[in-house]
Amino acid sequence: MPRQITLGDGRTVEVECVSCALTSGLITPPGGVIFESSNFHVHQDVAYPIKGLVILASKRHFYCMDELTDEEQLEFISLIHKLRSEQRKRLGIDKVYYFYNEDTTHHFHLWMVPRYEWMYQFGNSVESLRPALLHARNNMNDDENMKSVEEGVSMLREGMRDFVSSSR
Repeated sequence: MPRQITLGDGRTVEVECVSCALTSGLITPPGGVIFESSNFHVHQDVAYPIKGLVILASKRHFYCMDELTDEEQLEFISLIHKLRSEQRKRLGIDKVYYFYNEDTTHHFHLWMVPRYEWMYQFGNSVESLRPALLHARNNMNDDENMKSVEEGVSMLREGMRDFVSSSR
């Protein structure tokens, strides 16, 4: 069943599955694709314009961690490790929250949400992230911030160029 989502730049789109729309190229994430293999698609989150907020999405349509194949498991952890390293090295991100849930309306993906100083106005725990994310979508989708987000994507993509995936 199609659902409407609001993108970080304020546009709305209607899709069956956000992850499928992104991995198939129907929706182009800000700055383009960071990394892609036959199993996974890495991109900037389309709903929240926060530099370095990375989504690591499976291309295969499934929901639960225990459904990863052996090959996917190995690639998944290697990708998380490499992406986190590049967030720190290239974007100066010191802290990251990782989220994955099995009751999502679209398929398996991991959020890698950087923790910036401006977010502490919403609190100092995981509970503060929802208000921070909404603040970003509603107040940080201006041209200057979107340019910064896209620069972050470019920097991460450059850092991922030397990543060797077992499924490429």
